[in-house]
Amino acid sequence: MSKLISRRELLKRAGIVGAAAVVPSGAHHLPDDRSTFAPLQTAPVREPLEQLTATESEALEAVVARIVPSDARGPGAKEARAARYIDRALGGALASSRALYAAGLAAIDQIAQSSRGSRFKDLLPGEQDDMLSDFESGNVQGFDGAAAFFGLVRAHTIQGTFCDPYYGGNTGFVGWDLIGYPGVRTLVTPDEQRLGADVPFNHKSAYDYEMFTKAVASAAPMGAIAHGD
Repeated sequence: MSKLISRRELLKRAGIVGAAAVVPSGAHHLPDDRSTFAPLQTAPVREPLEQLTATESEALEAVVARIVPSDARGPGAKEARAARYIDRALGGALASSRALYAAGLAAIDQIAQSSRGSRFKDLLPGEQDDMLSDFESGNVQGFDGAAAFFGLVRAHTIQGTFCDPYYGGNTGFVGWDLIGYPGVRTLVTPDEQRLGADVPFNHKSAYDYEMFTKAVASAAPMGAIAHGD
């Protein structure tokens, strides 16, 4: 991951195809206040952690914020609450990844402290990107699982940014807005199926519809995105 990579390129590398790369600005009925974005200056109220420790959560929040960063055009993984998705999922469908998260988050803070004198969350964005590049390439002394850890967090960050909000991420539908996905529909008109059709955003989860049930959702794999399957 290049430290100068744009969010658009990040989304392309992440395999998020479609609107993020090809939909022109204003092509959908986005709410007016989403035309530009200014990151929040104060931290929102957070729910109690379910699996991660406070220290692990702080490191993870900083990591996901660099994998899908916010910019002037819109929010990223931090605002989508991808870290909350991961914390919740580590107690369920992603439980087998818990040990690697513990080792990886400890390593990223230890290496940041020893090489740069601060915890990872306190580094400058460029410094964070340099460290994540080393993790991505596996070029990290003393932690053989660096590349595997980065790949895991990257995949889970994408899931948490673009999943159905029922699973704890994509808060406020910011991930779907980012890629131009208008929300789950059980009925799509012929006009809405036309190429280039201007489809209004409805900001609905699959589980806002009676045909889906929360019981089914609880048993489904975490990260079931857009269509709730």
